[in-house]
Amino acid sequence: MMKTLYLFILAAGLCLAGILSGCSPKSAQPGAAADSTAAQAKAMTPVERGKYLVNIGGCNDCHTPLKMGDKGPEPDMTKLLSGSPEGMVMKSPKLDMPWMAAGSATMTAWAGPWGVSYSKNLTPDTSGLGKWDEATFILAMRSGKHMGNGRPIMPPMPADAIGRLQDDDLKAVFAYLQSIPPVKNTPPEYQPPADAPVAAN
Repeated sequence: MMKTLYLFILAAGLCLAGILSGCSPKSAQPGAAADSTAAQAKAMTPVERGKYLVNIGGCNDCHTPLKMGDKGPEPDMTKLLSGSPEGMVMKSPKLDMPWMAAGSATMTAWAGPWGVSYSKNLTPDTSGLGKWDEATFILAMRSGKHMGNGRPIMPPMPADAIGRLQDDDLKAVFAYLQSIPPVKNTPPEYQPPADAPVAAN
């Protein structure tokens, strides 16, 4: 609840800042804001650009587990982008409509009609993206499938939206993820719904 409130306040602040900045003479010039943004992007290294995209994209919201701090839940930055904690397997709860989904206290595991999904380790450890290359990462984001040819990437991961990023942006995101400290953590595997049909051998 607190995290949602913080995000709401942040979003409101950004909207207000955007409205106010729109009143300045410089931004009133056609294309000035776009030119400024493009210039800033070019001035960044790929890792810097990737960090920027990961942060504004909210990747930490699901891939960095929460811990309890002095003021309530907060991201555990010692486990930056390491995914759902190893061994924390959830039983899919019975949800009655209009409830659609439930999340773990760490905000790294989600249950719904699709089953139970666990956020993956995005660090360069071998338990995360350490065995991935740039091409595999881009293919996974473009196809919406694990490693580009596996099962579909499950909610709440916005794979469709991320897959619409330009190649240079996806490359920058991968470059940043490869630059962060590796964290050894193997999140649980996706669990299909209990009533899902069993595939024939």
